[in-house]
Amino acid sequence: MPEDTHKTERALLHAIEARSRGIRLDGAELIAGPGDDCAVVQIGNESLLITVDQLVEGRHAEPGTPIDPIARKAVARSISDIAAMGGEPIWATATGLLPEGYPHADALFDAMKRWAEHWNAPLIGGDIAAGPGPLALTVTVVGRMPSNAPPVLRSGATPGQSIYTSGPIGGSLASGRHLTFEPRLDAGRAARELGATAMIDLSDGLGIDADRLARASGVRLLIEAESVPMHPDAGPWRHAFADGEDYELLVCAPERPSGFSGPIGRVESGPPGAVILDEHGNEHAAERLGWDHADRSR
Repeated sequence: MPEDTHKTERALLHAIEARSRGIRLDGAELIAGPGDDCAVVQIGNESLLITVDQLVEGRHAEPGTPIDPIARKAVARSISDIAAMGGEPIWATATGLLPEGYPHADALFDAMKRWAEHWNAPLIGGDIAAGPGPLALTVTVVGRMPSNAPPVLRSGATPGQSIYTSGPIGGSLASGRHLTFEPRLDAGRAARELGATAMIDLSDGLGIDADRLARASGVRLLIEAESVPMHPDAGPWRHAFADGEDYELLVCAPERPSGFSGPIGRVESGPPGAVILDEHGNEHAAERLGWDHADRSR
């Protein structure tokens, strides 16, 4: 078995980030590369946001899921990354790996086209291939920062700020909410306009994603479990924080942006990482509360 298959997602991402340092672009400047929700490329006075994400049947949607929600989620996952930078989507491309004999190709790509236009990111190109399966869709979305505003990166949290979330978490997969979530474009815009300095979308779980933001910023995030809004069917906080597929936004800001809940915690100096404070005052490391896609033990 190749050595890389034993790496956790974190280790693999760190290796990719290390190899990507020092990238030079002809006629443009790379503001943020691997390690954030989007790559940020500065061309003249405009900041372009570029993100790509996948939907794999059996991982992000159960086999037999209707076509429309599959198409919707495939597009929405990348739109959510644009929201996490405080940006606006402008266009998209898509690829599809279709199982041999797949009978729904026309309906699937018609639905993807419709949802891409719904979020103002019309599909302008892509590619199709056939294979043994499962169904796999990849959507790239390009966005922009309005009025030359700087993007909100994961790396801007500073001690003394408070932590907020754009909505309740937990139980997304079991309930089916992961197929119908609305990318928080308005909330991301509101956070940016209020002066939020760090933001991430909660796709892999509040715990692991909060830890990613904390490490990118070189700070400690202390999150109070009892202050985090959760869906009624989310179960205990440990489950809710690890479920993933919530697609809410986690924000560090000097005050609460419009449309957000909290504060749910605070930014502190200390060893980088996120910790959860439970109802008894005990601290728990957040880094294992969520999905590591390269860790088969999950």
